[in-house]
Amino acid sequence: MRNRVSELRRQAHMTQEALARGVGVSRQTVNAIEKGRYNPSLALALKMARLLGQPVEQIFTLDDEDIG
Repeated sequence: MRNRVSELRRQAHMTQEALARGVGVSRQTVNAIEKGRYNPSLALALKMARLLGQPVEQIFTLDDEDIG
């Protein structure tokens, strides 16, 4: 899965810490998501989308190998 969390977070002038607080996770979790080392739960992805003001589909996309 690919994501645009880092790009959209910066456009919103938000730190990793601020995003993490806003969605109820650690800064390390946000960092891991941004680097593609951790895929968030659906609930977390939706919270991030709401906070970043984007549809979840604009933030997270599946790679071809992720599709069965």
